[in-house]
Amino acid sequence: MATDPQILAPPRGPGDQTDPRRWLTLVVLLLAAFMNLLDVSIVNIAIPSIQRSLHATYADVQWALAGYTLAYALVLITGGRLGDTFGRKRLFLVGVTGFTIMSALCGAAVSPGMLIACRVVQGAMGAIMVPQVLAVIQVIFPPEERIKALAGFGVTAGLGTVSGPLLGGLLIQHNLFGLDWRPIFLINVPVGMLAVAASAILVRESRAPRPPRLDPGGVLLVSVALLALLFPLVQGRQYGWPTWTFISMAASAPVFALFVWYERVKARRDGSPLVEMSLFRERGFSVGMAVGLTFFLGIASFALVLTLLLQLGFGFTPLHAGLTFLPFSLGVLVSSGAAARLAPRFGRGVTMAGALITAAGMAGLVVILHHYGTAVTTWDLVPGLAAAGLGLGAVLAPLADIVLDRVPAQHAGSASGVFNTGLQLGNSIGIALIGVIFFGLLGTQAVTAADAVGPQLRAGIAAQHVPAQVASRIEGQFGDCLRARLVAADPTVTPAACQLHAGPAVLPAGVHQVLAAAGGAAVRQDFAASVQRTLWFQVGAFMLSFLLMTILPAGSGRRAAEAGSSEADAPVSADCGRVGVG
Repeated sequence: MATDPQILAPPRGPGDQTDPRRWLTLVVLLLAAFMNLLDVSIVNIAIPSIQRSLHATYADVQWALAGYTLAYALVLITGGRLGDTFGRKRLFLVGVTGFTIMSALCGAAVSPGMLIACRVVQGAMGAIMVPQVLAVIQVIFPPEERIKALAGFGVTAGLGTVSGPLLGGLLIQHNLFGLDWRPIFLINVPVGMLAVAASAILVRESRAPRPPRLDPGGVLLVSVALLALLFPLVQGRQYGWPTWTFISMAASAPVFALFVWYERVKARRDGSPLVEMSLFRERGFSVGMAVGLTFFLGIASFALVLTLLLQLGFGFTPLHAGLTFLPFSLGVLVSSGAAARLAPRFGRGVTMAGALITAAGMAGLVVILHHYGTAVTTWDLVPGLAAAGLGLGAVLAPLADIVLDRVPAQHAGSASGVFNTGLQLGNSIGIALIGVIFFGLLGTQAVTAADAVGPQLRAGIAAQHVPAQVASRIEGQFGDCLRARLVAADPTVTPAACQLHAGPAVLPAGVHQVLAAAGGAAVRQDFAASVQRTLWFQVGAFMLSFLLMTILPAGSGRRAAEAGSSEADAPVSADCGRVGVG
C-alpha cells in the first residue's frame, strides 16, 4: 500500500517553491494547535464550578472530559484523510471555525447535556484541525527547516500542558464579568477568529496527489464498540449497575472483533482501511500500542482525581488548585526536552526509567496523603507531583519514536495516526475506569470519618447547649448524612438524610456552623482516603506499561543513532515521533 498521509503529509518535491510566508504561517498554525491543547487540560480546574452552576453529576463531568478525547480519537485519522482529499487549508478552516463555534456554545451551556454535546463536537473539530497543522508544516517547510517547525509544535504542546491549569484557575478565580467558569471556553472565541482570518490569507492550499479513501464503516464500528464499553462504565454507578450495563460491556468484544474483520476486508478491497492491521505484525508496533494505551490510562484520570481532591475534598480555590498542578506540568516540560535528546542513545531505557519514576511519584503521593491526611498542603505534594511530571515527560517525548522505529516507511503516516488515536482512547478509557474506582470508594470510609470527627462534633453541639436527646439524634444523623452526601451523584444537591430533624426543639444558629465544620473535616478525610486507594490504579498502570516496555525489541528507538543507519530511515522515525506525541 502507498504511504498513508492521513497525519504526516508527503515531503516536498524537489521542484516545489519555498513559501516565503512559512514562518508567519507557522505562528497561525501553532496558535490554533495551542487552543486545542489548552482545552484538554484547562477543563479539569473548572469541574467543581461547572457542577455547582449546572447541577452536573459526576457522570456528567466524566463525559465532558472523556467525550472530548473520545471524539478526537475517533475522527483524528478521518480528519487527516479529509484534508488530503478536499484540501488541507479548507479543512483547517472548517476545523478552526467549528472549534471556535463549539467553544462559544460550551461557554453558553445551560445544562450538562448541552455542555457534553458541545464538547463532543468540539473534540471532533479539533481532530479535523490538528492533522492539517502537521500536514501543512510538512508541505511548506523544506527538509532542513522542518525539524525546527516540528519542534515548535512540541514546545506548543508543552506550553498548553503547563498553562492550562494555571490559566483556568486565574480565569475562574477572578470571575470575569460574573461568568464564573465560562471564560475558560469563551477565551477561545477571539483566538479562533484571529486564526481563521489569518489562515485564510496566509495558508496555501495543498492536497495529496493520491488521497486515500475514507472508511466510514470502520469509524462506525469502532465508535459503537467503544460506546458499548464506555457508556456503562461511566453511567453504571448512577443507574445502580443494572444487568444491561454488563451485557453492553460484554457485547463490545464481538463488535471489536467485527471491526478487525471489516478492516482486513477493507484493506484487501481498496487499501484504505481506518486501521492498517498489517502494522500489528511488527512486534515493536503492537507492543508499543499496548504500552501507549496502558500508560495513558493513568494520565487524564489522575488529573481528574487530583482536581476533585483539591477543590471538592480540601476546598482549594481554582487558582490554588492550578498552582498546585504547576510542579507536575513543569516536570513534564523540563524532562521532555532532555528525554528527546537521550532517547537516540539509550532507546527504550529512557521510557522505562520514565515509567518507573512516574509510578514512584504516584506512590509518593499515596505516602504523603497517608502521612499528613487532611492537613496536607501544596508544599507537601510538590515532591510527588514533580517526580510524576518528570517521569511522564521522559515517556511522552520519545515514546512515538520508539514505537514507530521499525515501522516500514510506506506505512509511516498510517502508523503515526493509529498510534496517536490509541493514546487518546487510553485517556477516554482511563477516565471511565477511574470513575468506577474513585466514585465507588467515596463514602466507603464515611463511618470511619464520622467517628474521627465525633469528638469535635459532640463538643461543638454541647457548647451550643442543645438538649441531650436532640444532640444524640443529630449525632446519629450525622453519619447517615455524610455517607449520603459522599455517594450522591450530584454533589450540589442536599440529600434528604441531611435535613435536620430536631423535633419541636428550636436549634441555636451555631449548630449549623458546628455541623458544617465537622462535615467539612469528615469530607476531607474521606476524599483523602479514597484518593490514596485510587492512586494505586495509576501506579499499577504505569508499572504495567514498564513491564510491557521490556518486551519491546532490543535497541528500539536507537536506529537513527546507529552507525550505518540510512539517511532515509532517520527522518521518518523522528518526524513521525513528534507527530504521534502531539
